[in-house]
Amino acid sequence: MTTTPADELRAAADKLRKLASAATPGPWRQHDTHLGQYGYTATVLSGEGNDTDLRAWLPSMSHEPWDETRNAWPDAQYIAAMHPGVGAALADWLEETARHYDAGVTAADDVFRNDPAGHTAFLTTGPGAPSEHALAVARQINAAAPAP
Repeated sequence: MTTTPADELRAAADKLRKLASAATPGPWRQHDTHLGQYGYTATVLSGEGNDTDLRAWLPSMSHEPWDETRNAWPDAQYIAAMHPGVGAALADWLEETARHYDAGVTAADDVFRNDPAGHTAFLTTGPGAPSEHALAVARQINAAAPAP
């Protein structure tokens, strides 16, 4: 069975939706936490005000606040920015890109019925071609660990 670009896009969208729906809803935020004698750590939190929950803990093993050489704080900021709401939005974008590609296939089948070369060109380099950026995102997601 041949995998089409639409298949790749939909597989990534499905995976993202499963991951996003299994995770704690966002938005998330990064926070600096002091652990006394154990130093500082970067954390990712969800919730508001006193209703805050820890989502991720990135130990820095440093006694210097915001020790940039440890990368814990930039990593925590990135994790917080990529909360499940972002994953759901990316899944919608990938699904929409797959629908556009499917429409391109339908158009190519109608317009290039007797022109296999034109059909292929329309779907690979022409207006029916899928977004190379969406495919790059989908391929990164599909290559990562499987969704639960």
